Amino acid sequence: MLPRHRHGRRLLPMLRTLSTAATPAASCPPPPPIPSPDAACLGDTDPASLPADDAIAALPSLADSAGSAAALALFRRLAARPDLRRLMRLYATAATTFVARGNLPMAHEAMRTMVAAFAEAGRLKEAADMVLEMRSHGLPLCVETANWVLRVGLQNPACFPLAREVFDGMARSGGVRPDERSFRGLVLGCFREGRFEEADALLATMRQQGFCLDNATCTVVVRAFCQQGRFKDVSELFRGMSEMGTPPNMVNYTAWIDGLCKRGYVKQAFHVLEEMVGKGLKPNVYTHTSLIHGLCKIGWTERAFRLFLKLVKSSSYKPNVHTYTVMIGGYCREGKLARAEMLLGRMVEQGLVPNTNTYTTLIDGHCKGGSFGRAFELMNKMKLEGFLPNIYTYNAIIGGLCRKGQIQEAYKVLRTATSQGLHIDKVTYTILITEHCKQGHIMYALELFNKMEENGCHPDIGTYTTIIAAYCQQRQMEQSQKLFDKCLAIGLVPTKQTYTSMIAGYCKVGQSTSALRMFEGMVQHGCLPDSITYGALISGLCKESRLEEARALYESMLDKHLVPCDVTRVTIAFEYSMKEKISIAVSMLDRLDKRQQAHTADALVRKLSAADNLDAACLFLKSVLDKHYTVDHATYTSFINSCYNSNRYALASEISEKISKRISNFQKKDATAIA
Repeated sequence: MLPRHRHGRRLLPMLRTLSTAATPAASCPPPPPIPSPDAACLGDTDPASLPADDAIAALPSLADSAGSAAALALFRRLAARPDLRRLMRLYATAATTFVARGNLPMAHEAMRTMVAAFAEAGRLKEAADMVLEMRSHGLPLCVETANWVLRVGLQNPACFPLAREVFDGMARSGGVRPDERSFRGLVLGCFREGRFEEADALLATMRQQGFCLDNATCTVVVRAFCQQGRFKDVSELFRGMSEMGTPPNMVNYTAWIDGLCKRGYVKQAFHVLEEMVGKGLKPNVYTHTSLIHGLCKIGWTERAFRLFLKLVKSSSYKPNVHTYTVMIGGYCREGKLARAEMLLGRMVEQGLVPNTNTYTTLIDGHCKGGSFGRAFELMNKMKLEGFLPNIYTYNAIIGGLCRKGQIQEAYKVLRTATSQGLHIDKVTYTILITEHCKQGHIMYALELFNKMEENGCHPDIGTYTTIIAAYCQQRQMEQSQKLFDKCLAIGLVPTKQTYTSMIAGYCKVGQSTSALRMFEGMVQHGCLPDSITYGALISGLCKESRLEEARALYESMLDKHLVPCDVTRVTIAFEYSMKEKISIAVSMLDRLDKRQQAHTADALVRKLSAADNLDAACLFLKSVLDKHYTVDHATYTSFINSCYNSNRYALASEISEKISKRISNFQKKDATAIA
């Protein structure tokens, strides 16, 4: 018998790790269903109705008198009792009773029942330790029970470390080795927890040991790979599965196509479709719906509609509610609301009932188009049909009102939503915060931001970036830097927009050195700057006359095939021109295309003329004309007028003569060409 604790509990010493030597594993097939023992076996008193101690004590006695089958039936009844369900002594007694009679499958059933019960109470570690402890009492660990502990552990994110420990212990132990189910379960857990490196290592080990994913697990892995943009890995995964005799099925291919379409890689998705069909797999309505969604996303709505009509005419698959909703969303995105409404009517004619998502999609389209009356009509219609608007529906209206600057009306709609028991989500807060920032109400935005955190709705990096950008606009760099540092402290990854806002803010207040440090940090963290980021920093450096650094950045962005905007090109060329370094300003145009060269030259001449720096404007014009760049009439007129206003008639005459010669030469060339 096991020793009893002074409070009545029998205790077993708990093993700390899974690396201890295991008794050779026994096969553990599930026992057949056991009928409840009859009254003759149990006597006059039902043991299941006895007090806890007496009921548990009845298990060994019943096993001796009526056999293990009767004892197992009693155990199942006792394990269902609330006062016994989480009592360790029940399971220890049952397991040792069955072990003593040589019924190891029944003992393992007792252990698995214990694991499930204790996991519900957050005591999975105790149960796992008991499973291992039973090895010293004659119950060897088998892979079925180990997998049960693993599966139960993976159901609760908080228990993932224990599940991993169980798996690693199986791998280290000489008696029990992880099987395909062990690997599959942990792979799914790793992807669910975002532990992608661990999942990759497990997949590699599976292949080495000859284990293959089943199709259901494959679908989860494919979706995870697609979310990370790892489409080549999906191809490798499919090849490996085919080589090991479990080729991917239609659902696996559809998950791959869906992932490509969500990323906008629609052409590649159609290539995958061809591969899928080539392997004899027929696409279904979900495959086509993913392709329709992808086409709509990249603006190819008419091609999407042709594919939609193909489904309508198909004898095998017809568009479902989701397909119609996707197509309606495509038309709404392009502002073709009449067509979207037509599809809604066609959908009803086909006997399909629009759901909340369908109505929300159409409501969002009308709100973006400013048709709030129709949006509210649709909301009332969906209520009449038994579909309650959710927070996404209200967010569509709130967002539309905010885009029109009607924030007070947006708050009225928000009050209606909350009065119906809906909870404000991250999107709602972000919409309102963004609008307050747009209107310059930084204090209101900050109040909402703090309330958002208090209500457990944690802001993401997009929300932080909105507040940071607002502070930067108001030149409050100390506050924006505090928020930026907080993002890093809580593990949020700043985006390109976050960094660009900070860089532009520091440049506004004349702190280009701080802006440069932020730029360097951006590059070090693998966040690639775009032309807007470069432009903000170049402008800041130019304002502080740090022209060589600005020029180096300008050349760097051209090397990266980024196209500087008009403001960036004109700003740096203007500063060099004002420093009487016209040759450098002109040389900076050489790497641009002809259209960009012309626009930059025209804008720069007008800007120099407006600044009364006619000498620099004249030098630049001459250099431009010598390189055979064209100057438009408005630029020429602006320069001549500035010359007249400043009494620089000779300068005006000189440029007029030069341009006249250019025009005359062009006319001669044209005449020669005609001849």
